[in-house]
Amino acid sequence: MIRGSQIGSLSLIAAVIVTGTALAAWKHSALEDSAAAAASQPEPVESIAVAVAEERQHNRVTTSVGTIVATRSITVRNELPGTVRHVTLEPGHIVEPGTVLVALDVSVEQAELKALEAQALLAETQYARVQRMNSQRAASDMEVDSARAERDVALAQIARTRAIIERKTIRAPFRARVGISDVHPGQYLNEGTLLTTLQGVDRSTYVDFSVAQQVAASLQPGDTVQVSATQQGALVEANVVAIDARVDPSTRNAMVRAEIQDARMAPSPGASVRVQVPTEEPRMAVAIPASALRKGPGGDYVFVVQTDDAGKTRAHTRAVSVEAAQGDAVIINEGIAVGERVAASGSFKLRDQVLVAIDATPTDAVAMNQEKAEGDRG
Repeated sequence: MIRGSQIGSLSLIAAVIVTGTALAAWKHSALEDSAAAAASQPEPVESIAVAVAEERQHNRVTTSVGTIVATRSITVRNELPGTVRHVTLEPGHIVEPGTVLVALDVSVEQAELKALEAQALLAETQYARVQRMNSQRAASDMEVDSARAERDVALAQIARTRAIIERKTIRAPFRARVGISDVHPGQYLNEGTLLTTLQGVDRSTYVDFSVAQQVAASLQPGDTVQVSATQQGALVEANVVAIDARVDPSTRNAMVRAEIQDARMAPSPGASVRVQVPTEEPRMAVAIPASALRKGPGGDYVFVVQTDDAGKTRAHTRAVSVEAAQGDAVIINEGIAVGERVAASGSFKLRDQVLVAIDATPTDAVAMNQEKAEGDRG
């Protein structure tokens, strides 16, 4: 016989089952309605601009760190000790050849010079007198030779004193820019004291850099390298003028010197620059705009724009291997073929297989950038 409590439990279980079934049926109906509504909605479309991958000449290069070197550069030191009487060492100022930089006190030497000049005048007079006496047979040839020697010694002492005075007057040997100096009038300078540095101001300048011995062996004087002072800086051409005859045995690198024809395009001497050195003959490669390149956890990729079987234009993710940057473009080693379209603008909002709408007629953005650069040069 079923008790009243058992009947109540069965009724509760039946009510729960009925309620669960009703909820499941309602949820299934809601999902079907949502799927139907979604199916009736149009597929989202992303608006982008595209570029066509082009073939471009590319030079494979290796990058080295170089140093700007002035064509003429010296460290100025005094040869003789003395007290400073005159200074024209203004840091950063350009001086012309022959400009007096530092003048030491030469009052003692000038007094000695006057005394020596007087002695030389006396020796010259005595020599002339002895010559006349010798012509009259009143003086021997030995006396003439002795008077001549005394005259020559006096003249040599004058030349020596004048040389000392000149060595105590330090002049600029060439047109140069003055470095930092700490020399003042009244200061006593010992022999060999560092006064300043002079960096030649010329039309051209040098850049010294080292490359591997294999690369150095392929370089010849006259070859062109590209120099950049910053990571995104404009490239400046430089011509190789010399290659060191010796390879460093510890690094197996050789020093190379190149000349930048316009010194205004290079930073100050001593500055560090990046030098791109060609390692092989130019070849043709695939180039796309730098804006088309995306980076992800799996590496570099682009969105290739293609038409599917239904005639709709979609963006597809394509992994690529980047070889180098070339201005506003990147050189692709593999992953893209010449003539393929890539999303050049708006690629940040794309995903694989998304439907896209092209803003304008597909154009070669790389070629447009190249034509703009040529127009600017013109």
